Amino acid sequence: MANFNIKVISDPVCPFCYLGKARLNRAIDLYQKTYPAGKEDKFNVSWQAYYLDPTAPKKGVPVNERMAARFGADRLEMMHARMKKLGAAEGFNFTFDGKVGHTRDAHRAIQLAKTKGPEVENAVVTSIMKSYFEEGGDITSWDTIVDSAVRGGLAKEEVKKWLEEGKGGEEVDRQVEDAYRMGVRGVPHFVINDKYEIGGAQDVGEFLETLVAAREGGKGASGQDGLSC
Repeated sequence: MANFNIKVISDPVCPFCYLGKARLNRAIDLYQKTYPAGKEDKFNVSWQAYYLDPTAPKKGVPVNERMAARFGADRLEMMHARMKKLGAAEGFNFTFDGKVGHTRDAHRAIQLAKTKGPEVENAVVTSIMKSYFEEGGDITSWDTIVDSAVRGGLAKEEVKKWLEEGKGGEEVDRQVEDAYRMGVRGVPHFVINDKYEIGGAQDVGEFLETLVAAREGGKGASGQDGLSC
């Protein structure tokens, strides 16, 4: 039996992190179905914080407004069409109705989930991203964060107290600085067993190739970086 420790450096406002998570999950499922005795291997997926925009406002603003100001309305429309197509392939629907801002508090909630084990951590990450990308959630709103965390398996009062007391912030900031020191300039960024790195939301085949390489001590996938923010 082999153990896979997979660290995902991510920011929950990056749509490619949402895509990458789904593709990684599909690759793990495919590995366990096709690799000899793959069902016996164990996968531990954990999350490391990253700030795509350290200067983002603390109060959420409509993501469409912020993105239109950055890219222009015409380009934004094309980007939306592309993301909707990519999302549909993974079984979810990008709405682009959310509010974007600084993600420190969302990361802090994930930090609390981390203390409960990988299953809860992954469930909370998924819930926060789903709220923002598919349900028009405000990534900066404590109400939204708490609701998402509860849906992921945390207790409501515990999350509220955690946020109110400012817990998890130092750990989050340290993780972000560690990622910058690693040279990570885009997310998602995957690190498998502290050795194999995957940049961006790669195709499922690229993920699978790297998982097999990590299992066998091989070289790993050699393709270009995948989709990233």
